[in-house]
Amino acid sequence: MEVSTSTQRVAATRGVMRAACALTALALALPLGAHAQQAADAAKATATPSAASQPLKPLKPLKPLKPNPDFAHFPRYAGMLGKRQIVMRLGPQTDDPTGVHGEYQFTDTGAVILIAGDHEGTTLEAEESNDGTQITGNWVGTFAADGSLSGARMEVDDSNPVAFELKPLTAGQPVPPPSAEPAAELHDEPAEPAFSSGQAVNGVSNLKTGE
Repeated sequence: MEVSTSTQRVAATRGVMRAACALTALALALPLGAHAQQAADAAKATATPSAASQPLKPLKPLKPLKPNPDFAHFPRYAGMLGKRQIVMRLGPQTDDPTGVHGEYQFTDTGAVILIAGDHEGTTLEAEESNDGTQITGNWVGTFAADGSLSGARMEVDDSNPVAFELKPLTAGQPVPPPSAEPAAELHDEPAEPAFSSGQAVNGVSNLKTGE
């Protein structure tokens, strides 16, 4: 009986010791795990900053379009777009029997805008672009028997119509001084669209509506 009781006491003591060791190991493991997580968080914090926090590269300065030498032989039209004088060069597209393209230039600032569209009968329907890619305005006009062209230039959504009246110029004829009378007023003078290119662009066949 005494041997049995001693054995039971030893077993109980060993059980208590094992439980204490397990608790001690668990207590040690928890702080070590916390330290490991803190180290991982610190490593992430010192990693390369995200793209959102990187400084933005400066945009290239905008440059105006230049007159395109390929349009130099096109018929010229001069007149008023609202209260401003322009000179337009407009000629046929080689790949479209009713297509026309060219450019117009403000005589006061020299800004060049591309234009392309359709000429059917006496009607002209065209779109303009300040960079050869995005549409910045719409044109609707009518050719008279004497070759003059009149109508309205509008924004992309057909708002803000501005009247224009253009007369054809003969070869070598100098551009006349601006008329004191603006084209039949429909609205205020047009604002020049912001330019985004400094190179002459051949045609405007790849236009898309601006955002």
